[in-house]
Amino acid sequence: MSLADVEAVREALAAFNSGDLDRVVAALRPDFEGSVAPELSAEPDTYRGAEGIQRYFASFREAFEQIRFEVEELIDAGDSVVVGMRMTAVGKLTGIEVEQRNAGVWTVREGKVARVQTFVTVAEARAAAGVPQRARSAGAARPGHG
Repeated sequence: MSLADVEAVREALAAFNSGDLDRVVAALRPDFEGSVAPELSAEPDTYRGAEGIQRYFASFREAFEQIRFEVEELIDAGDSVVVGMRMTAVGKLTGIEVEQRNAGVWTVREGKVARVQTFVTVAEARAAAGVPQRARSAGAARPGHG
């Protein structure tokens, strides 16, 4: 995990939080692929490229507003970064705030996010990335980021 990889992950999450889809797409490689675990979504799927990420956000925004992703932990996974995060949102119809913790294995290539595979727990993400449970963590998000 390089500092550049960590910054690419932080920029992608900041872009997600901004709600600016052009900024999100700019943080991702054109061949981006993101998969959502069935346990984390009513509509698990794999999202590819700019069209896929736009579809992901459109489905999310149908039900929620004030969507935020907060990094809680970054773990060196060699060619990838395991990201433990907390997502919060407010239901559009109910006004109820929801919270979900999950984790992902983020792969960065050439300064842009190439792949995100989500998991229910950090332990599952670590196992998928082949990272021992005591591997080095880069800590949580810096203030003002993520």
